[in-house]
Amino acid sequence: MAELRPPIESGAPDPMPYMHPVMVKNYGKWSFHSHPKPGVLYHRAESGDEIWTVKAGTQRQMDHYTIRELADIADQYGDGFVRFTARSNIEYMVADGSKVEPLIKALNDKGYPIGGTANSVSMIAHTQGWLHCDIPGTDASGVVKALMDELYDDFVKCEMPNRVKMSTSCCEINCGGQADIAIIVQHTKPPKINHDLVANVCERPSVVARCPVAAIRPALVNGKPSLEVDEKKCIC
Repeated sequence: MAELRPPIESGAPDPMPYMHPVMVKNYGKWSFHSHPKPGVLYHRAESGDEIWTVKAGTQRQMDHYTIRELADIADQYGDGFVRFTARSNIEYMVADGSKVEPLIKALNDKGYPIGGTANSVSMIAHTQGWLHCDIPGTDASGVVKALMDELYDDFVKCEMPNRVKMSTSCCEINCGGQADIAIIVQHTKPPKINHDLVANVCERPSVVARCPVAAIRPALVNGKPSLEVDEKKCIC
């Protein structure tokens, strides 16, 4: 393995130790590339070396069982090298073209669609939602699942007029990023409060402080600390 450079305060880590050896050897020396089929890219270097990339769609938020499954597929059917794209796709690199079809079959058998290249709809980039952010009243990941279920054929086929990139965000801050089509997910009705759960699972001061129009206030309901929503102030 290549020697790791010392960490710096900002910027991405050195990618070389994690790249496929063919990519490291021919870095910046590629002479030709093509798109054999949806989800598959082919590159040939000046040296004559070849590498194929297989792109599969994955969810952004994954448990470690899914990550291990994807890694096992890389070890069994690929060359053991993968990378995740900015839009949460996973890419497998192989130096032997005969591995492409078995790799595609293994991914499809586990439910991972192959596509997202050329003039297709790539996986939707989205915000962290409820997993991490404490601002939104919505969760972009659920909306992305519903959208991609509808756009599945547009991901695995290359039939769009051009490549299409989409994003979703849980609020108007729009940290889902820029895209051809950016969707902001927002409730159209004031939130409903489950008073039985608020005292046990909710940090009430944080919720009150987060509301930009001060529509959420502390309240005492049935003798228990809870919250209330002033629907006249709510901007939903």
